[in-house]
Amino acid sequence: MKKEIIEKSYQLAKEQYAELDIDTDKVLAELDNINISLHCWQTDDVGGFEKAGSVLGGGGIQATGNFPGKAKTIDQMRADLDKAMSLLPGKQRLNLHAIYGEFGGKLIDRDQIEVKHFQGWIDWAKARGMGLDFNCTCFSHPLADDGFTLSSKDEKIRKFWVEHTKRCRMIGAEMGKQLGTPSVHNIWIPDGSKDTPVDRNTLRKQLKKSLDEIFAVKYPKEHLKDSVESKLFGIGSESMVVGSHDFYVGYAIKNNTMITLDNGHFHPTEQVGDKISSILNFVDEILLHLTRGVRWDSDHVLTFNDELLLIAQEIVRCKALKRVNIGLDFFDASLNRIGAYVIGTRSAQMAFMYALLEPIKTLVKFEEEGRTFERLALLELLRTMPFGAVYDYYCLKSKTPVGQDYINEIMKYEKEVLLKR
Repeated sequence: MKKEIIEKSYQLAKEQYAELDIDTDKVLAELDNINISLHCWQTDDVGGFEKAGSVLGGGGIQATGNFPGKAKTIDQMRADLDKAMSLLPGKQRLNLHAIYGEFGGKLIDRDQIEVKHFQGWIDWAKARGMGLDFNCTCFSHPLADDGFTLSSKDEKIRKFWVEHTKRCRMIGAEMGKQLGTPSVHNIWIPDGSKDTPVDRNTLRKQLKKSLDEIFAVKYPKEHLKDSVESKLFGIGSESMVVGSHDFYVGYAIKNNTMITLDNGHFHPTEQVGDKISSILNFVDEILLHLTRGVRWDSDHVLTFNDELLLIAQEIVRCKALKRVNIGLDFFDASLNRIGAYVIGTRSAQMAFMYALLEPIKTLVKFEEEGRTFERLALLELLRTMPFGAVYDYYCLKSKTPVGQDYINEIMKYEKEVLLKR
């Protein structure tokens, strides 16, 4: 797209938004402060590098599709991430799972991982001026085969996963310390029951016990932030999940720990956007995992839809951007994986930009005065405002491809790199 067309379109959009007392230049400056954490597992379908040729699955984790070009080494993964980020405006972080360490071809069990296995990632992130987030990997392991990890009634199994998670928090804290930006460590476990259980209570007591042991070690908040993630159900845990939303909300509020809201982890008719203002009244911060569920937690590529828009609007309307950590979580193996990153990240950015372009004071004024027709009319009119021209200009300012230009860049990379793997 030609530079002069983009600039002319932006100037027209700027004037239209100015009529609503919205300064688009200020909006773009604010958008530039929103960091989105890219999930490394989109590059290789949640395979990891615990051992050569490893293919993980189970525990509710399943990537579908067989598109060519999957990253098979850490070097390939880093090249793909660099390519994806070169096509994205704004700032990004990287979110790692514990199975993505550099283990030198040796099988290092998860209760033995150390900072040295992730120092290469820390150095990589430091060279790019970006932060790292981290996750314990409590699935796809022989000691997770019966469906229980931190909630296991088998003390040997429970202690193994406690030790693994303790080490992950330690590694995350070191990432934050070296990179000068706190690392978010997120705990998600697949624990649950395929059929209706009798003793839910003991399982949840075991999980609470494990979490208490894990969080007994304290790290400076400028190095590490902790979060816990619920889920409605998973493959093999259709009837009951130990770490339910109710369980983790209670735990997070009592311990002032962040709670992760993954919008694929709830009933299809539940609105995660509606939960945000409730939870932020009781905890300091939350973590988002943005995805697109189709009928269930299917981890489709994030798109600019009403669900995502409500999440962004609620955060902006609450003036809570500094209290929300934003991450992506989808893994679609049916299409170009770099393209999936770019579509998903740009969709998230556009949703937050759209929310920032709302005349919130005017809308609230209409609401408080009972002027519901005017409120609804303005909300509908905003849908046809030229926000796309504002985003195009944001890409131009960031020296990244504008509009469909990024498609051509990805197709070139696919031909020259991905299809040759």
